[in-house]
Amino acid sequence: MWYFIFKYILMGPGLRLMGRPTIEGHDNIPKSGAALIASNHLAVVDSFYLPLMVRRRIFFLAKSEYFTEGGFKGKFKKWFFSSSGQIPIDRSGASAAAGALSAGKRVLDAGGLLCLYPEGTRSPDGRLYKGKTGLARMALETGKPVIPVAMIGTERINPPGTILPRPTRITVRVGEPLDFSRYEGMAGNRFIERAVTDEIMYALMRLTGQQYVDVYAQKLKNSDGTYKKAEELMDGGEPAA
Repeated sequence: MWYFIFKYILMGPGLRLMGRPTIEGHDNIPKSGAALIASNHLAVVDSFYLPLMVRRRIFFLAKSEYFTEGGFKGKFKKWFFSSSGQIPIDRSGASAAAGALSAGKRVLDAGGLLCLYPEGTRSPDGRLYKGKTGLARMALETGKPVIPVAMIGTERINPPGTILPRPTRITVRVGEPLDFSRYEGMAGNRFIERAVTDEIMYALMRLTGQQYVDVYAQKLKNSDGTYKKAEELMDGGEPAA
């Protein structure tokens, strides 16, 4: 109930006024049944504008820290994220991938829409970065289609160095579902999972028009929150997917 109250009453009108969002290709979202959504990730508001523009409810996987903070503020955050379709996962330790896979499967088994950001974090400079293979693994293990979605313009609402949000124009562009049934039974094969991931990222690159960088975005982040330049790492090592 709260999900739709946020969407249509408490937050939706303000988001529409600020971003004047439009959606292209909404018919590519199935009216019923389970599917995975793969989206590029430019800003925090991606997780607000995508559910706003898609008629069906969308679930996201969120880090568990959003749900475990103490005090009144922590309780409010837990309620808000739970009400808005966020599912907590523990992203630390060796079992993180298994926990995310299990949580995602529960959504899909119930016939829901699950959105994942294959880049794993927000783009530091507006370019599209190398995808991690978790989404591919989930698609191969469940047999569900993957719908590529381009978020365009969300990074302009609250660019680095600004405090107040800025009115802009946002487009949500939905591509045709990707079918990976030809790889049935091959989940767990890292070469197949990489091939599926690269196909998803190529679809996103075509939808978004972003320049693709063959480096993990997370690898660019320094401990102080600043970012390295991707070009500095092009010849360096890469983290495990």
